[in-house]
Amino acid sequence: MTLRPLLLRLAASTALIAAAVGAQAAPSISGKELSVGAADVQQYLEGSFPRTQSVLSGLANVTMSRPQLTLPQGSRLDLGLDVAAALGGGAPAPLGRVTLSSGLRYDAQTQGFHLDQPSVDEFTPVNGGGRLDSNTRSLLNAALVEYARREPIYKIDPTVAAVLGALQVQSAQVRDGKLVVTFNQSLGSIVPAGMLGN
Repeated sequence: MTLRPLLLRLAASTALIAAAVGAQAAPSISGKELSVGAADVQQYLEGSFPRTQSVLSGLANVTMSRPQLTLPQGSRLDLGLDVAAALGGGAPAPLGRVTLSSGLRYDAQTQGFHLDQPSVDEFTPVNGGGRLDSNTRSLLNAALVEYARREPIYKIDPTVAAVLGALQVQSAQVRDGKLVVTFNQSLGSIVPAGMLGN
């Protein structure tokens, strides 16, 4: 008697999860290029933060939250983050808001776009005054380098990535408000039409 309502609830939950996963717009293709718009990258980032990186051989943890992506004209993206740090296993203390700029790379292993050589451009301390001291800058740079190495800012759907896996990546860049990766072959004949956006 109680099994049927449970199965109905399970089916409804599965449908909701599938709808949420499918809500993210698919990347677009044009020739050898696959591109992702800023809104889709922002949606992905919001779902993957807050994120804590261990730095300085585990002596400190830096927690990054509230990501805000901007794709300006040029070859670099801008990313704003709230940052907090914890030393020696203590509770994280808010440091402030950092704005960084970064190039872009595509990693076939993670099937995603990663930051490439991120640099801190602006820092607004939580206390509203002061500057970014050298110790805090070192902490932030270490956390950003580790994040850029391990975590994508946008990960392509595994079904699409599996089709692209045999191709070689020629370049990854920020262009016209999108993240763009160029492969060594045209994607039109490789990727089924229903997998990607227009």
